[in-house]
Amino acid sequence: MNVNAENVNYARKPKIFNQPERFIEGWYWVIPSIKLRVGEVKPVTILGRDLVIYRGQDRQAVIFDAYCPHMGAHLAEGKVEGNELRCFFHHWKYDTEGFCVEVPCLDEPINVKVKTWPTAEKYGLVWVWTGETPQQPLPFITELELEECDSAFGSQFITNCHPNVVMVNAIDAQHFNRVHNLLSEFNFEKQELNENAITFSNHTQEKPKFWLIKLIFPFYKKPVIYDICYWYGTTGMVTVGTEFLHFHIMFALRLIEGGKTEGLIIFIAEKRRGIFGRLYNRFILWLSKFLAQYFITNDSKIFQTIQFNLKSPIELDQPIVQFINHLEGQKALKWGSWNLERVRDGEVREIEKRENREKWRDELVND
Repeated sequence: MNVNAENVNYARKPKIFNQPERFIEGWYWVIPSIKLRVGEVKPVTILGRDLVIYRGQDRQAVIFDAYCPHMGAHLAEGKVEGNELRCFFHHWKYDTEGFCVEVPCLDEPINVKVKTWPTAEKYGLVWVWTGETPQQPLPFITELELEECDSAFGSQFITNCHPNVVMVNAIDAQHFNRVHNLLSEFNFEKQELNENAITFSNHTQEKPKFWLIKLIFPFYKKPVIYDICYWYGTTGMVTVGTEFLHFHIMFALRLIEGGKTEGLIIFIAEKRRGIFGRLYNRFILWLSKFLAQYFITNDSKIFQTIQFNLKSPIELDQPIVQFINHLEGQKALKWGSWNLERVRDGEVREIEKRENREKWRDELVND
């Protein structure tokens, strides 16, 4: 049966969903925190934009645009001094807010600034907000929002399809039973947490076919839990299990060149104190890896060959249609420039043109 409610207008192509030149303003993972030591600076390219990330003596991660505003030297060639970053080329130094604080050949620094980006750390990752000021919190698992957590990294991967396409796989009811031999019936309930986060929940009494849940199901008669919370269309927080045993898995994805996906899997558990608590968490995180690997192994070949095009949605595709509609209502940025894009007609906002003119005038003044 065709979807009647919240139907997507497939006569026109979605402006954000599965589009390689646009992404949603939000938090995106950059690198694992352990890969950035104190005093270290690294180049990174996120969503088509060249950046530089460093960690000062205060242990805080800082993210700049990659190129020095003087002559364009890459700042990753420089070095960290205290909490500041010095360019290798002419030794101009910038503080954590991007302001130039020293020019060796001048008595006083000039009024010039490197573009900085809001940065935070959670779940063992460094994150960057792709706009001026964060409008929403870092992605979180709803039931662990206020809790301290332990985390462990799974595999990092690249697929040949867009992150949005990878994300809808987790609410594709048909494939759960046909590919993974799970429950034969899924009834997802949608709830929008905020403009950038949407959850889908399925609690069912039906006996599952997956071996890990089957082990505990005979001792537990309440519904099996399957929840997923999507943030910015590319980060998915999955909770699966029973009331007394939850597995939490985060799929942190980001768009890369060619409309492909670079992804990282993180396993999360509420922090428990003491030696037995730590051992229990290690066991839960280890089991979570088995659970994730089961799904990845079966789905990975699909992500390498799929050419997603939802031409004839049926009733079971309703969650996917809802997810697409949720994305289409969010703020879109342009790949590479991170400028606001006017999604309604595809034209660049006048604010982008004004910013470019102002930037050009600033560059002339600085020169």
